[in-house]
Parts: sequence; structure tokens; C-alpha cells
Amino acid sequence: MSDILTAVLVAIYFLAMVGIGIWASKKIHNMEDYVIAGRSLGFWVFTLLMIGSVCSGMSLLGVSGLGFKFAWPTIWEQIAVPLSIAFCIIFFGVKMYAVAKKSGYITVQDYLAHRFESNTSLRGLSALSGIVVSMIYLAGQYTAVSIVLMWLFKIPHLWALLIGAAIVTIYTVIGGLYAVSWTTLVQGVILIAGVLIMAPIVIMAAGGFTHINEVMASISPTNVDPWVVGGVFCPEYVISFFLLLTIGLACAPHVINNVLAVRDISYFKWAPLIAFVVYGIVMFLLKFAGFAGMSLVKEGLIVLPDVKNASDYIFVAGIEYALPSVLLWSVLGVIILAAVMSTTDRLMLTIGTYFSWDIYKKILKPDAPDKQVLLVSKISVLGAAVLTLLMAVSPPDMLVWLIWAGIGIMFATFAVPLLAGLYWRGATREGALASMALGLIAALFFGGLSYFKIKLIAMPMHFSFYAFVISLIAMIVVSMVTKKTSEKVLDETLTGWYIRR
Repeated sequence: MSDILTAVLVAIYFLAMVGIGIWASKKIHNMEDYVIAGRSLGFWVFTLLMIGSVCSGMSLLGVSGLGFKFAWPTIWEQIAVPLSIAFCIIFFGVKMYAVAKKSGYITVQDYLAHRFESNTSLRGLSALSGIVVSMIYLAGQYTAVSIVLMWLFKIPHLWALLIGAAIVTIYTVIGGLYAVSWTTLVQGVILIAGVLIMAPIVIMAAGGFTHINEVMASISPTNVDPWVVGGVFCPEYVISFFLLLTIGLACAPHVINNVLAVRDISYFKWAPLIAFVVYGIVMFLLKFAGFAGMSLVKEGLIVLPDVKNASDYIFVAGIEYALPSVLLWSVLGVIILAAVMSTTDRLMLTIGTYFSWDIYKKILKPDAPDKQVLLVSKISVLGAAVLTLLMAVSPPDMLVWLIWAGIGIMFATFAVPLLAGLYWRGATREGALASMALGLIAALFFGGLSYFKIKLIAMPMHFSFYAFVISLIAMIVVSMVTKKTSEKVLDETLTGWYIRR
């Protein structure tokens, strides 16, 4: 695998990404350019940026790995994840873009600070929460990049992490969202084309759908059921799973900030449908490739590596079996790298932005000039890269568990304050602070119980659902007994039970 051709193709891909970063850097004159690309993103760049922000290492490696391990009961993921893009654009994007363009927001924290009249406490809590959950999520992306580079070059996990992180960090630091959006455009096209070609080949190599389902059923009848009563994917878990992925990803900091960068609000008319259809097809194909991997392993046609997260290698192992050509492995390796890097860069930029703009500029040093804030943002991206690399050195048994943990904390922390802020005029500053703080604490608590398998209480649903309920109760109860937000601010932020006037 580690031959000259592979090295050359991967090097060309990496150099192209850095080249885009250098080109993009010439467009950056201030923080608005760096963070939201000067509100200049066209329709296809925006649509593919939304897909790329959601389509992470989980999509290529985690989704297929989950399908390999739990089969049909996990199929709900294929609807919920693409639906999150539509949910974000429709329920968050339309209103937030209209207010942002008038008020000059460049982060979602700008909106929260304005809506809840809290420029320090809520902004700071929201920014810190966004940084924490983004770093957890980012650790999963670095793990995915490492898996691909280890597969391509047979190098140790640590070296693969360092190489992947270095490339993504370089073009993100240099070019900001201009670089991230245009590299994601290239990566998105590569990803979609690659999955459309690769997944059907892996499925056919495993004997086709009928044979695959027969093999899965022979392993366990529950593999071909829509859920498993009393199992991991029981009906209760499936419901919480659907909410987690649809709403949790929609309010993820690295996803929702994209809606502030579009050139024209008219893009929101068709982008949700196109993103849902395109990404939905990609997700279903990847899940079916995971099913094919289960059949291939059962019949002894492929053997997974002896590592604790072996299921995450099922897609690359399936490709290796179905396409026994080093030339094709090299090309397809680049395709997989494109997918796993498309979210990594967006997360890094989000972390850098939240620290430099929302904490440094808006709280610690309001008089800081743009050049200084830009420098702090770039240093923050570098710092985030180092910390998340340390987190990714020892990944969990399945990559998807780490991804879901990040999404779950996002769901519990941001969903209620954002939805209540946009649609309920009774939501107050104190309600938002209580909701976000208790949601974050509860998510970390229940997530810890789930991860370490501590049977303190029965939790048939995903841990984030319990934290979400606590966040919702806190918002309602505290808002009912605290001072209401001024009507002027409510009107300025278009708060009310409508999407668009």
C-alpha cells in the first residue's frame, strides 16, 4: 500500500488544500472575512459547506462501522443526519440570517448576547460550551484522519495523527472560512463521487443485498429488524437517537454558523432539500456498505485489524477486498481523506473564532483591533489542534460513540436556548443561562454514566435526552419567574412563533 504512487497522490491532494488556503488568505482583510467569508458564499459553496460540516469522519468510517456492528436497527441515522441540515437552515438559518445581516453578527454568540441582553455571562458560557463540545467532536475527526493514513501508509497512529492535523491546521489558519468553504467544495465533490462509485462495488463484492441480508439474519435475527426490544437500539433509544441527530447536529456550533455566511437569503429555499437528498443518498450507501462488511467478515473474506476500534476499518477493508488494485486504493484513499477532513477544518475554525471573537474581543479586550483578534484566532486554532491531538491518541472502541458524545452535549446545551430564543418571547436571560448551564452539566454527568457503564439509574434512551429535558425545564421554570426581555429587543431579533414574516 505504501508505494510511491500513493504518496504522490496524497501529497498532491494535501498541497492543493494548502494552495486553496494561500489563495483564500488574499481575500481576508478583517474578522468578518475570516469567520464568515465576508457573507459572500454562493449557493453551491454554501450547500456543500453544510453537507461537509455534517459529513464527517463519522459518515465514511463511523456510519459504515455502526452498520457493520448493529445492522438494520441503526438505519434511522440515515434519515436523521441529512435532516439536520434542513432543520438548521429552516428553523435557525432563515431568522438568524435576517437579524445577523442587519445587526452585523458573525457568530451565533452575537445573536444570543443580543436576544438575551447578556454580552458577558451568556456569551462567555455559550462560547466555552461551544469550544468544549467542538473539541470532543474534533478528537473524533482526527481519529478518522488517522485511520485513513494508517491504512494507506502502514504508519503508527501517532504519526498519522500528526500528519493529518498539520495539513488541516495550515490551510485553516491561513485562509479562514474562505479556505474552509472552498476546500469543502472540492472535498464534497470528491466525497459524493467517491461514495457513489465505491459503496455499490463493495455491496456487489459481498454478493448483493439479498445475500447480505441472509448472512446478517443468520448471525442474528435482530440484525434485520428496525429496532431491538431490550437491546441497544430499542424503540426508546431510536426516538432519542433521532432527536439527537436531527436537532443536535442542527444546533452544532460548526454547522449553525454557516448560515451567517451566505450571500443571499433566497438560497435557503432549495438548499435544505438538495442537501437532504444528496447527503441522504451518501448516508444510505455507506450504511449498506457496512452491512456488506458484516457479510464479508462472517464468510471469512476479509479480516479486520486487531485494534479496539476495528469496526471503524470496515469500509476501507471492504474497498481493499472489492478493488484489489494499489492504483485504485491510492485514488480512493484520497476520496476518504476528503470526507474525513471536510468537518475537521470547520471545527477548528469554530474553536478559534469562539475564543478570539466571543471571549477575547467581546469580553476580555473590547478595544482590540481586528489584526490582533485575527492573530489570537489563528493561535487558538493551533492550540485547539494540539489539545485535541492529545485527546485522539487513545480513541474509544467505536469512533461513532465519540461523535455522538459531542453531538449529545451540543443537543443538551444549545437546542433549548436557541429554539426558545428564536420562537418564545417569554424566554429570559436567566432562563437561557440556567438552561445552557444545567444542560451542559447534565450532559457531562449522564454521558459519564453512559461511557463508563455505571448503572446508577436505568437509561434506555441516549444520555443527551435526559439532559435536554433538564435544559427545557430550566428554561421554562426560570423564565416564568424572572424579568422579561424588553419588547424592543424581541422585535429586533424577530422573536415569535413564525419562521419568516
